[in-house]
Amino acid sequence: MTTKETTGDPSAADVRDALTGPQLALQSVYLKDCSYEAPNGPRIDGTWNPQISLDLNTTVNAITTELREVILTVTVSAKHAEVTVFLVEVKQAGIFMMRNLSEVELARAFGSICPSVLFPYARAAVSNLVTQGGFPQFLLPPVNFDALQTRGDANGAVTKN
Repeated sequence: MTTKETTGDPSAADVRDALTGPQLALQSVYLKDCSYEAPNGPRIDGTWNPQISLDLNTTVNAITTELREVILTVTVSAKHAEVTVFLVEVKQAGIFMMRNLSEVELARAFGSICPSVLFPYARAAVSNLVTQGGFPQFLLPPVNFDALQTRGDANGAVTKN
């Protein structure tokens, strides 16, 4: 039985694989746009039990051949007795370096991986806007973007520009 001794230095093959293999790396995250509306402010008649509607959309813009801007749009509306209580839209964006990805890997990056990275930032922005509007703390539930991508593959849920 032989053992391979490693020195901690990457071999030429390891370096080549790292340079030519699939790569996906976050470069930056930023709030691209946000909107908040509360037609009547935080005045609610009766018990606070709104009907919440959540809409998610992902848009991808090519910056260079390797850099993509991915924008996750989160729209939340709350209604109480058919009256809109608040409407929030957050466009959370990120710049991602994508190198040597197959079409299948790109589709997974656009539909699942990148939105999963951006969602916690969008979730915090929505929560802050609603709270600053005078409403009780509001936290969006976790979202399984893998499941949404699987369901959305037939619907074309990702918009590429």
